[in-house]
Amino acid sequence: MLFTELLRITVLLAAGVGSGLIALSVLVAQQQQSTTAIIVGAVWWVVAVVMGLVMGRSRSAGEAMTNTLAEARTAFELPSQSATRIALSRLWPVGVFVIVCGGAGVVWPQVAAIAGGYALLVALWWRNRESAVQAIEDRDGVRFYVEPSSALRPVKLIRTPGLYRDRSPKVKPPPPPPAAGV
Repeated sequence: MLFTELLRITVLLAAGVGSGLIALSVLVAQQQQSTTAIIVGAVWWVVAVVMGLVMGRSRSAGEAMTNTLAEARTAFELPSQSATRIALSRLWPVGVFVIVCGGAGVVWPQVAAIAGGYALLVALWWRNRESAVQAIEDRDGVRFYVEPSSALRPVKLIRTPGLYRDRSPKVKPPPPPPAAGV
């Protein structure tokens, strides 16, 4: 599985989880007539969005990926496991997070509100990491693949030659012809 695909799936999944938990918290808080939970949740959601936007700037995204990409081992063959299996083995903690926080949120809407804000923060924080990795892949002519491993360990990558097949070479245009009669 391409590392950029895993990053994209992670961001979309976190944004979806955050939205779902926020909706759950609002519904439960309305049923329980708990305006305090909605007010505290709304304040936290605004803070989480602002924090995510600030922490997820392009420069920060590139710096966050530096060590992971630098530690990638070079190989000329891809991992044998399917992309689905790798994604599930890396992202199962998100499912546990949803089950625990969503289950608790049915009783206590504050839990779902805080968890939803946290998920939005993570989604916004990680939103530029895919493009940072893609820029490095395009610049260096390589592709980074995720090595199959547990989600409880840091992600390990495999660097393979990309052969520049996804982009045309950048060539400077010829200079304009000299002006006649000058």
